[in-house]
Amino acid sequence: MPAGSFVNALRVRPEVLRLAPPDTDMPWTLRVQAAEAWDAVRVECTPDTTVGAVKQAAMANLLPDIAQPEAYLVKLHGAEVRDEGLTLRQVGARDASTLFLTSRRRRPLK
Repeated sequence: MPAGSFVNALRVRPEVLRLAPPDTDMPWTLRVQAAEAWDAVRVECTPDTTVGAVKQAAMANLLPDIAQPEAYLVKLHGAEVRDEGLTLRQVGARDASTLFLTSRRRRPLK
């Protein structure tokens, strides 16, 4: 099993969100984790999929009650992806990367 397959299988929901066209030969599988949901999903996409498209699909699944997706940011390797219109390749993501979703405003723990 490739290392990316193992990492993407850790504590994720069983379904895979598919953004890659059906005829894609070698799709990437990313792990998208939402801090507020304490949950993660796998997203099948291509290197040319935008960060915003991945964020939208993941938020619809993990955080469906959030009315303002722009209130959440995406992080890759600990740094905010400021332009969600860029492709995964342009921001330095790779197959089996993990994107992290979190609120722009920190909230106190209850």
